[in-house]
Amino acid sequence: MKVVIIGASFAGVSAALAIRKKYPTAKIYLIEKQQTIGYLPGGINLYFNEAIDPIEKAQFMSEQHLIDRDICLMLNSKVVSMDSKQHIIKYEKKKSEFLMSFDKLILATGSSQWSQKILGSDSEKVLKYKFLPGVFNAIERLKNSDKVALIGGGQIGGEAADTLLKKGKEVHLFERMDYLLFKYFDEEMIQPVQAEMVSRGVVFHFDETVEKVTDTKAGLLIETKKSQLLCDSAIFAMNVRPNLDYLDENIQTHTDHTVFVNEYLQTSQADIFAIGDCIQVPYSLSKESFYIPLVNNAVRTGLVVAQNLVEPTTPFTGSIRTIGTKLVDYYVASTGLTEAEGSFHEQSISVAHVQQKSSLSSGCEKICGKIIFEKESHKILGAQLVSKADILEKINTLALGVQMGQTLEEFYQKDFLYHPYYSNVIEITNQLGFEGLWSVANEN
Repeated sequence: MKVVIIGASFAGVSAALAIRKKYPTAKIYLIEKQQTIGYLPGGINLYFNEAIDPIEKAQFMSEQHLIDRDICLMLNSKVVSMDSKQHIIKYEKKKSEFLMSFDKLILATGSSQWSQKILGSDSEKVLKYKFLPGVFNAIERLKNSDKVALIGGGQIGGEAADTLLKKGKEVHLFERMDYLLFKYFDEEMIQPVQAEMVSRGVVFHFDETVEKVTDTKAGLLIETKKSQLLCDSAIFAMNVRPNLDYLDENIQTHTDHTVFVNEYLQTSQADIFAIGDCIQVPYSLSKESFYIPLVNNAVRTGLVVAQNLVEPTTPFTGSIRTIGTKLVDYYVASTGLTEAEGSFHEQSISVAHVQQKSSLSSGCEKICGKIIFEKESHKILGAQLVSKADILEKINTLALGVQMGQTLEEFYQKDFLYHPYYSNVIEITNQLGFEGLWSVANEN
């Protein structure tokens, strides 16, 4: 069996390694247009925070690791077209074109940052560092920039603001919504983080959509309907879009240009699959699917596609959008539905808040937690944690509860580690379930 994978980022690499384990004799070809593989998109923050040096160390996978597993890695090779009926792709390398046949094809070309709505966003001073070549440009420009604008207030923008503050830069963040990380947090939960960022100098431009960027002699001019800002450089921190210019007309797509796949990650054409940032993923808490370009989704689709390559056996379970990061002194983590999204949920929802110390004796930091659940069934739908203590791993416990469809009654009784130095008498995740249960009882 000859398996061709287009794209060697998280999804493509995960698929290649999983296929090698399941099919030891398969011929696996991994095609990548970049000259290297394995770059971590957030590596620039690690570099500026002096966690790594040089930037090339920001790598999740080496070429040798794949070669040692008999995976044929084809770098500097860009797929330009395909014939899905004839099972043939065409790719370019060193200005020459080549054809390659396949038995199974996996589309894993990932995504890139671009915008047709922001005029001038293709300027070299509007930095995009998802790929290594852009990182080198960004490092040099940011070192020589005193005033930086961030376009987008999601995780990329938040982390960039944190990094630039530490480097003494003047930071302006533009976000079309009215608070930071709105996809993952309710406003009252993220407010302490925003307040801390403001106290350290971040200027937030909420409810402002960047419409135009102009490279002038005086600097980079950022324009919205409400204001103008002159700065030295800008970071494009908005949503990414899939790289799928090579598709033929036989591959069915959605209106957002993502590839249509069934629950087994099969496209509309036999023997062709799509994974990672090329597809929408089912939102586990509703009957809808969304474009959710997260690394954990990419990796999981790569693992699942290997199970379905020959015979459809393993449906992809979807995503509940689990994230976590550190901004200024705060660790923030979220999974599942937010309260703000609750009005769109089929059933009525309720919420509960908990505050407690991070541990009984050694932890003086406070943990703020929030749980979202169905009012009648008590099914857990989402949770959010914010603390100056490291609570990132705790969100995985809450995510599992959401993914497994557990109720408050089941969740508050889960077994937990207790140690007076490292934990509290009741674990915060248990306490959230318990508090949710009693908030309903008090209401009744």
